[in-house]
Amino acid sequence: MPPLRTALLQSSGSPGDVPGNLRVLDEAARRAAAAGARLLLTPELFLTGYAVGDALPELAEPADGPSAERIAKTAAEHGIAIGCGYPERDGDRLYNAVRLTGPDGGTLAGYRKTHLFGDFEQRWFTPGDTPVVQAVLDGTRLGLLVCYDVEFPENVRAHALAGTELLLVPTALMRPYEFVAHTLLPARAYESQ
Repeated sequence: MPPLRTALLQSSGSPGDVPGNLRVLDEAARRAAAAGARLLLTPELFLTGYAVGDALPELAEPADGPSAERIAKTAAEHGIAIGCGYPERDGDRLYNAVRLTGPDGGTLAGYRKTHLFGDFEQRWFTPGDTPVVQAVLDGTRLGLLVCYDVEFPENVRAHALAGTELLLVPTALMRPYEFVAHTLLPARAYESQ
């Protein structure tokens, strides 16, 4: 089986502009699929942008909300799986989440960030309670984490022990945290093979 070709959307999204971010995602999915990618991953909270402050509760949507429907149509139209970071509303709770939509538009998996970083996230979000979430795409077992989660060796090790072959970790890293990408992520990969 050929390796799973992936594409990464390098964008912080326009804060608060969900329709605009969905247009950016659609164009990125079109380009990625045309280049032969089977999976496109966005950054953490891409749907709304990370820096939305007090607007977060108004922008959050349920896992099956209108933006999820639009992303499902985009995935099916371009025949590409999409992992999209977004703020998920579940009743009165908000989660920093990523939803993995299959190339047919069906839901493959949803993950809620378990380790919240900083005052903003701790103020608004509830930590997720499922440390290992997986899905299979084109014969590859994918795992999901979000940003700060990957900084804890136990999280990555749990995925390795569960058979994850490709760990997807949408982030909203900014300066001065480059060491995470340059040092911690290679260390996590090395530790867990």
